[in-house]
Amino acid sequence: MATNAEIAAKLLRDAAEFFRHVGEQNDPIRPQMDHNARAFEVVADLVEERPTAEFDAEER
Repeated sequence: MATNAEIAAKLLRDAAEFFRHVGEQNDPIRPQMDHNARAFEVVADLVEERPTAEFDAEER
């Protein structure tokens, strides 16, 4: 059975993929969609690697 952190990371990665697809179909907003996708991927990495850590905006 998957943990909450694993499920959260999967949902975040799926959202990142969605943003990338939207950007591929709408060139004028592609940079923003790529930025959004990367943000979701970074948070997915954090959830997987350090699920109980506190977020430090200064590190990012």
